[in-house]
Amino acid sequence: MYICDYHVHTEFSFDCDTPVEEVIKKGISMGLNEMAFTDHVEYDIELIDFDKYLKMYNEMKNKYKDKIDILLGAEIGFQHHVIDDIEKLIDKYPFDFTILSTHTVDRLDICNGDFFKDKDLKNAYLRYFENMLESIEKFKNYSILGHLDFISRYTRDDQKLLYSDYIDIIDSILTKAIDNDCGIEVNTSGYRYGLDSVHPQVDILKRYNELGGQIITVGSDAHKSKDICADFDIAYDILKNIGFKKITTFKQRKPEFKNIP
Repeated sequence: MYICDYHVHTEFSFDCDTPVEEVIKKGISMGLNEMAFTDHVEYDIELIDFDKYLKMYNEMKNKYKDKIDILLGAEIGFQHHVIDDIEKLIDKYPFDFTILSTHTVDRLDICNGDFFKDKDLKNAYLRYFENMLESIEKFKNYSILGHLDFISRYTRDDQKLLYSDYIDIIDSILTKAIDNDCGIEVNTSGYRYGLDSVHPQVDILKRYNELGGQIITVGSDAHKSKDICADFDIAYDILKNIGFKKITTFKQRKPEFKNIP
């Protein structure tokens, strides 16, 4: 059985203070075959010194090579005004895997609520998805789209985001990702945020499958070692029930496929 977590943060992310070796040792104790470090790249918040990061990564990868395979990844917080900087970063370093995430739209932060000001929620949802589609129409240098309905973490239960309300724009995003030879992730952090769902919601995963999408990773979005592989059993069951047979792994940004555990 092949177990891997493709969305893990360490102390090198601005919102995480978990030491790298604690993360690695937790993965080893759980029997993981591999783990992708996907620390944040957020140009308007804080940037990792990737020269130093790469040195650390190579040391850790070599130190634990007989126990777990550690991949060099990044979670790219995409914004249109830094597209050239993102391209240069990805081309400069030997990433195995990159997540393209939308945390900010029109230079307004979703997490702190700035993006929602002066918008009704329906238009906020729509603009979020429009921005995502615009992003992947311009930018193709990514492996998967992260937590596609991320915005739902920051809205109220009585105004829940439903795939059925945004079918056309979400289908366009999924189709463009497939056309780009990229994929999406199943991000289990929705359960930690009290959503009782993975990201993206099951209806979106079903539609991705119907459209022929095959590249799909599973990630915990862990910022604490205790959350590595959290709720993966649920995620695997969801994928199997939809009809997926494989999950995706990456080496040097090339997808490989493994049976769902």
